[in-house]
Amino acid sequence: MSTLGTLSVVFDLDGTLVDSEPNYYEAGRRTLAEYGVPDFTWAEHERYVGISTRETIADWRLRHCLSASVDELVAVKNRHYLELARTKTTVFPEMRAFVERLADEGVRMAVASGSSAEAIDVILSGTGLDTCLRTVVSADEVAHGKPAPDVFLEAARRLGAEPADCVVVEDAAPGAAAAHAAGMRCIAVPYVAAQADAPEFATAGLLLRGGQTEFTARAAWDWLTGTARRS
Repeated sequence: MSTLGTLSVVFDLDGTLVDSEPNYYEAGRRTLAEYGVPDFTWAEHERYVGISTRETIADWRLRHCLSASVDELVAVKNRHYLELARTKTTVFPEMRAFVERLADEGVRMAVASGSSAEAIDVILSGTGLDTCLRTVVSADEVAHGKPAPDVFLEAARRLGAEPADCVVVEDAAPGAAAAHAAGMRCIAVPYVAAQADAPEFATAGLLLRGGQTEFTARAAWDWLTGTARRS
C-alpha cells in the first residue's frame, strides 16, 4: 500500500495538468470564424473554462444562431485543437513533479476530463504523462459532463476506489462542484484567478487562490499526507 493508504488522486487535464486553454481558445476562434462569427475573444472563452467541448458548442449554437449541428462543430473544433495540441501543449512543471511523486509512492491516479478521448490521448502521449496516468475518463463516455459528478465517479470505479477515498485536482469551478457532488475532496488551483471566489471553490479542501503560481508539488503532497493521517 502507498504512503497515502487507500487515497487515490483524480486529475482534471486542461488548465490543471497542462496549459491547454490557449489551444482551446485558438481552436474555438478558428471554428467560429469558419462559420461566420469573427472576433471571438479570450474573455468570451473564459466563460467556458471547465465545461465540456460538447456543452460549450451547444451554447455557441444558441448564442450565435449557428445552423450547423453540434456534431459537425465538435468535429471541426477537435480537428483544429488536435493540430495545435500535438506540438504546442505545455505541462505545468510543478504538476508534473506532483504526478511523478505520486507515481513513485504507488498512488493510484486517473485523469477525468471534459475533452474528447482522442484529445486526452494526444496530450498525455505527447507530453509523456501517459507513463504515469493510464486510467483515463472522457466526459464523452458518461451521461453528463461537469458540474455533474459522472466523470469523477467513473474514474473512481475504474480505479477500484471509493469516492470518499479520492482527491480531485481541479482548476475550474464546474470541476470543483463535480468533485463535491461525487463526495470527493478537492485541491482547487483556479486557472482564472478572478474566479477564485466562486462559491464552488469554497467546498475545496485546499484552495490555492494564486492558481499555478501558488501550486507546488511539496505543498500538495504535505496536504495529502496530512489528510491520509486524519482518515
